[in-house]
Amino acid sequence: MLLPVLFALGAALSNALATVLQRKAALTVPKSEGLRVGLILDLLRRPVWLAGIVAVITAGVCQAVALATGPITVVQPLFVLELPLALVIAAALLQGRLSRAGWLAVGTVVAGLGVVLFAASPEGNRTQVPMTHWIPAVAVCVAAVAALVVAALRRPEGRGRAACFGLATAISYAMTAALMKTSMHTLDDGGVTAFFTTWQTYGFALFGVCALFFLENAMQSGPLVASQPALTLGDACVSLALGITVYAEYVRTGWWLIPQILGAALIAAGVLALSRLPLARRLASEEKEQLEQGTAADAGTPAP
Repeated sequence: MLLPVLFALGAALSNALATVLQRKAALTVPKSEGLRVGLILDLLRRPVWLAGIVAVITAGVCQAVALATGPITVVQPLFVLELPLALVIAAALLQGRLSRAGWLAVGTVVAGLGVVLFAASPEGNRTQVPMTHWIPAVAVCVAAVAALVVAALRRPEGRGRAACFGLATAISYAMTAALMKTSMHTLDDGGVTAFFTTWQTYGFALFGVCALFFLENAMQSGPLVASQPALTLGDACVSLALGITVYAEYVRTGWWLIPQILGAALIAAGVLALSRLPLARRLASEEKEQLEQGTAADAGTPAP
């Protein structure tokens, strides 16, 4: 279990770096009321965003190794560490610091994750999944994403819209991981030819692109306090559901559900507290000047 945990942590760290770089790039492109395809074209001209994509690719490789060697119910919940890591990285890159409340929230997320994983004690690592499991899972996830996108587009810019896009991103990320897990086992068993001829490979690529697209729109739709909890908690919950229903993985039930719920509550409280920090809000603000002022405020120094 050590190998998938280490690679999952590496993926979370790379994703955190990508998040910081992509959010900085997202502040430099024109905003839009609709679901704008040209947003990606605008971002492609930003070196900072391209550096973020390199970090995303690194995270994808680490995640693939983690999923190939461990259960999805262990690997994906570790991605709740992405927000704490992102804020630590943002503070370092912007020469700021996290407040005591920030570090307390980081500790709360870590403690909650530890409680959940210990209480759940996930097991199982099925390598192949029958189509009778895939068809309903894909259908439900696609329907949920479509409904969330429609709901987002019907709402004005703000928290509701950002939350909808954030949850759509979470479902897309979870489905990407589930499909990637089968593709990695196919690569291991049948080689490159089998990898490129299995539908799961193209499925996880499609869901991955959609997740990136929804994430960029979530960043521009509203405050981080709305989109990040939906993204972080949604990814973990949907991945847990897919691990149990698709891959027949096992988590402890009975009275063990009590500490699992407690741990989940700690994670939710920590993520919500982190997303309310000035640094987190400024990373998702509309103006570069606000970003600089927020960093200076977190560092306890006057803005330049």
